Amino acid sequence: MANATEEAKAAMLRAIGAPSIESLFAQIPEDHRFRGTLDLPPQLASEVALKRHMLGLLKKNQDCEQSLSFLGSGIWQHHVPAIVDEVVGRTEFLTSVWGTPSSDHGRNQAWFEFCSMMGELVGLEFVGLPVYSWGCAIGNAVRMASRLNGRREVLVPAGMDPERLDVLRQYCQPAGTQGHVAVTTVAYEPATGLLDLADLATKLSPTIAAVYIENPGSFGVVEPRSAEIGRLAHAMGAEFIVGVDPISLGVLAPPADYGADIVVGTIQTLGAHMAAGGGAGGFIASRDEERYAREYPTLNISIAPTDRPGEHGFALSLAHQSSYGMREEGKDWTGNSVYLTTIGCAAYMALMGPAGFAEIGEVITQRSHHAAKVLCGVPGVRIMFPSGFFKEFLVNFDGTGKSVEAINAALRARGIFGGRDLSADFPALGQSALYAVTEIHTAEDIARLAAALEEIVA
Repeated sequence: MANATEEAKAAMLRAIGAPSIESLFAQIPEDHRFRGTLDLPPQLASEVALKRHMLGLLKKNQDCEQSLSFLGSGIWQHHVPAIVDEVVGRTEFLTSVWGTPSSDHGRNQAWFEFCSMMGELVGLEFVGLPVYSWGCAIGNAVRMASRLNGRREVLVPAGMDPERLDVLRQYCQPAGTQGHVAVTTVAYEPATGLLDLADLATKLSPTIAAVYIENPGSFGVVEPRSAEIGRLAHAMGAEFIVGVDPISLGVLAPPADYGADIVVGTIQTLGAHMAAGGGAGGFIASRDEERYAREYPTLNISIAPTDRPGEHGFALSLAHQSSYGMREEGKDWTGNSVYLTTIGCAAYMALMGPAGFAEIGEVITQRSHHAAKVLCGVPGVRIMFPSGFFKEFLVNFDGTGKSVEAINAALRARGIFGGRDLSADFPALGQSALYAVTEIHTAEDIARLAAALEEIVA
């Protein structure tokens, strides 16, 4: 490496005023330092060799363009219109995370339009710029609720996605710390997958800061008693937080209609490509009341008239209370990994419009229910919660005598990604997998899956 020569090291040490490289690591205890030899592969001889090596590694991947995929559970395969990629690829947006006042103004307007359209979808007025993921949005929302009412416990569904639950627990901090919020799970009904209201009633108390539900839930089930859950939470003085997949809101009621105080969810389904490790994004929304606005950790965008009649400006607001403004003293940490994705989501929502959301919601509902009906015809296969679901549904394979792991391996050999294996995370569900069907799946795709499963379980 060019900067690894002894002369370069000496020059850098002189520049920073350090006597030696060892002095830079003096604060690390000796027994925490690795003194062995790293087991590294032989170094590559050239850039050509490096490129060949990397291409060889990448070719081992199977992606959802080559294979038919029914995976979901947090990252879903939806169609991303070409215009969305065109918009986010514009240099005006691509290079202006923090730019000149003129570039910031256009970026701020695009962000404002995202917040405005998301607010229309969920039925609330105040929407912050997205955080890293749905799980992060839940964590922020729960901490917002705790700051609002001074309580230190939250109730969440036991059937909640394990990854989102892990992130929430990280946000709620270890017991004994100043910001700790206890996370208590509420059981689901084994026959329906819906929240067990009797268990909820026993766990509600004046110590509860918030009740969190998802609609649809992590098993894809639509919760028809959301308004009743909200009333129970409010009767105890708790905030009612609802998590949603916004692409469902063309056919499902917005959470504000059944009493949600704070709404969170993913933005990945709104024109964002699938990605491993980034780009999922999570939004937070609430009523436009100062008590909520003052607790947002996110960046927020406001619109205001300028000194020219009919002209409006767009700018950051309440920035001082974020980690950008107050660093570790901010409401919570926030970041900008999905701010460009946000502009793509704005383009997607503008392109769809209300009629587009209604149409795609109907298509997803029809195709997912058709898929469930077809899979019921496979010997030994049953749908666990068949009545009311959106996009995702649980397929149980106990009757086949085969494990989900074995079935998914056989499906991969046929160029199909089966549903997410839930047998380890939810043992009570037996050998079950969560299948996702979206607008990209055709009747032929579903028939191909059913035929492959019939071969595998025969």
